[in-house]
Amino acid sequence: MKIFPLIAVAAVLACSGLASASSFVATTDTIGASLANSVEGTSDVSSGGNDKVLLQARDDAASFVASGGSIRGVRLEAALQHIRAQQPALHASDMQLAEAILAR
Repeated sequence: MKIFPLIAVAAVLACSGLASASSFVATTDTIGASLANSVEGTSDVSSGGNDKVLLQARDDAASFVASGGSIRGVRLEAALQHIRAQQPALHASDMQLAEAILAR
């Protein structure tokens, strides 16, 4: 039984595990930063306290996000129009706004 090949295999496996972990961390950091930016961009709109239009759109926003944009509920449409009316200079996609409604 040769110890060196076993040590070499163990070292390679350990390094590959670290590489996978670091790429996972980088991916989650990137996704987190992306979501944070979209939420920050819409924070003025979605921070309206008890804004009924946005609160009522949460279920529709969840369906919209979960379906990749295929399911568009009436309440979500009303909330998107409401947001865009309050912030005409805001350049965010419907998906970003739906995610911001959910993050609220």
